[in-house]
Amino acid sequence: MKLLGISGSLRGDSVNCKLIREAARLLNPDHFIEADLNIPLFDADEEEVSGLPEAAMTLVHQIAEADGIVISTPEYNAAISGVLKNALDWVSRHKPNPWAGKPVAVMSAASGRAGGIRAQTMLRACMTPFNVRFLPVSELAIAGARSEFDEAGRLTSERYEAALQRMMDALKAEIARGK
Repeated sequence: MKLLGISGSLRGDSVNCKLIREAARLLNPDHFIEADLNIPLFDADEEEVSGLPEAAMTLVHQIAEADGIVISTPEYNAAISGVLKNALDWVSRHKPNPWAGKPVAVMSAASGRAGGIRAQTMLRACMTPFNVRFLPVSELAIAGARSEFDEAGRLTSERYEAALQRMMDALKAEIARGK
């Protein structure tokens, strides 16, 4: 099983990166890749001249090769991050659509009390055109996220870890159903 983790944060000590790594630990795939969203800003004029940037093509291939995908988004001003939206915009330009039929787990980690739930709603809306298979489980939103991980990047709350385990069990079942 190949799992792709996408964090909507470029921050070195990102809690969203920690969350996708925890998801991978609990899912225990044969292969785990973390996407790099450090992609140039979308520019249709540049695309017309040069095509998709190499970093965007790498992401396209990672999505296409993954059996399942976990996306963790921060919440900036009640929305997803610019880097995540930019990556979605670039990938949307590739034909065929690498997202089609992929099982996707959506989660968030944020400083606020809502844990990024509004960003998850926006992310789902942004991904609707891609025809992914969102998991039929409730959202996982880690509130006050800076204090929810230890120095090794592991979740410290049994409640959050149990919820993430349920989500990864559902992702594993969805991946198996799709094969």
